Amino acid sequence: MDHSYEEIRKAAIELLAGREKEQYTNDQFVSLRNNIASVLKKWQNGENNEPFSFSKQDDLYVQEVFWDLFRQGIITLGSEVSPERGFPWFRLSSYGKKVLDDEDPYFFHDLSSYEKIIRSRIPDIDELTLFYLKEAMQTFMVGCYLSSSVMLGVALEYSLNNLYQEIEKNPDYKDHFSKVFDEKFLLRRYNKFKNKLKEIQKELPAEIKEDLETYLDMIVSLIRNYRNESGHPSGKVLNREQCYVNLQLFIPCCKRIYELQDYFRKKN
Repeated sequence: MDHSYEEIRKAAIELLAGREKEQYTNDQFVSLRNNIASVLKKWQNGENNEPFSFSKQDDLYVQEVFWDLFRQGIITLGSEVSPERGFPWFRLSSYGKKVLDDEDPYFFHDLSSYEKIIRSRIPDIDELTLFYLKEAMQTFMVGCYLSSSVMLGVALEYSLNNLYQEIEKNPDYKDHFSKVFDEKFLLRRYNKFKNKLKEIQKELPAEIKEDLETYLDMIVSLIRNYRNESGHPSGKVLNREQCYVNLQLFIPCCKRIYELQDYFRKKN
């Protein structure tokens, strides 16, 4: 039975992080490959007694995972003992060590690590938004990237609607944002909101104003993956890398949306 890319990536991450220990040291490509096979065998045998096999497709995924980790800066070529050695020798980069020690706030490799990051960055996130985000992550893991972007869009739309409801309940700001409430289409509605928010930017707390323009533009980009100007589904098919980036970007964007919700709620 072939294993998925995500299963092999998870095994590699657990080995590099030191949470799984196997026979070989993780400093050469072949050693990492053999250790991944051992970890997958252990995980499989813990669930059932089916015979374990490491297929040709598994070997292809091991190569993809290795070079993806290299491109992402998690590993670098060379030996810790003799840095002048090149491939097949490799080691964790200094950035990779921070990532695997959970010092990078937006690095995730499976559903549980994604949920952990979301809850740590947005402690008061509502369960429905979290449900949509977990669906987005699950569909990403099985290669359904269009489905993942749709679920991410639903989570974003729901969070924004909650924000607009908080503003509409606020007598001090309701009239200022009245044109936002009249707009039906997601992207047009958000663009009106963004423009109106800029008009009162001086009133906002410093922590919300910081890099506000950047976060607002990020949200526009996320919406455009989901809906077009006329409110219809974009149908845009993202590749794996872009889908992964969007799952990352959503977290700080959603955090800022929740900060705005809290601001307008307290000002009420």
